[in-house]
Amino acid sequence: MAIEALNAVSSAMIEPGSVKKAATPAESQQNFGNFLKDALNDVMKTEAESNSLTTKMINGENVDIHQVMSAAQKSGITMQLTLEMRNKAVEAYQEIMRMQM
Repeated sequence: MAIEALNAVSSAMIEPGSVKKAATPAESQQNFGNFLKDALNDVMKTEAESNSLTTKMINGENVDIHQVMSAAQKSGITMQLTLEMRNKAVEAYQEIMRMQM
């Protein structure tokens, strides 16, 4: 009885047209480019949110100091992560260029 239930589930999950084809190199480059663009937009959005909260606090608006500090830390951490990822990508590129063929 348990095997029959598994067969029903597996046949329902895998349909003949549901197998995904491998992406072409151009599609992979486009997907990677979109991923990087989205990641950088998220970093910029986090920084803008931090700047906005800081400006509100400086202007005397009713903003919780914990929110301001949390947003500033989040912004700093995302910027550090972005810079470290960039550094690793540059190092990897330089290492590939040093390889002998």
